[in-house]
Amino acid sequence: MMRFSAGSFVAGVMLGAVLVGAWFFGGDVSLLPLSSSSLLATSTAPSLEESGAVSVADQPAGMSVIVESVTVPPPGVWVAVREVNGIDLGNVLGAARVVGPHGNVTVSLLRPTEPKRSYAVELYRDDNNDAFDPSANSVYVDFDTGARVVSYFATTE
Repeated sequence: MMRFSAGSFVAGVMLGAVLVGAWFFGGDVSLLPLSSSSLLATSTAPSLEESGAVSVADQPAGMSVIVESVTVPPPGVWVAVREVNGIDLGNVLGAARVVGPHGNVTVSLLRPTEPKRSYAVELYRDDNNDAFDPSANSVYVDFDTGARVVSYFATTE
């Protein structure tokens, strides 16, 4: 019977982790930031695929966000405005309940958006308590793509 050292065990685990990571990311290394400075860039929106279920245009910074359209069937969704930090979605700044397809939805914010920054509108399912809670409400998923429903926009001055 062969004997294995602790070093060979650790090397095997590390190799396995690398292979699982490569499989998980599907060989698409564009998801990983190239440098720490790319995490600080907030003036442009990430180039992730957006769903047609929500539409928002670039707009002036302020205490509310106007969502052009939400095209989901009843019973509707929560429309949440989120900060964008690099390629990640950050804090939720505000949310509004929308029942069925709707246009020109105004989402009031807890604090204003800042000029020349990127933000996102993300849809959440309601957990039937009529209160928005991003930890309790699940993210709304586009049935065609299987991806979360999110649309990015930038603020002007």
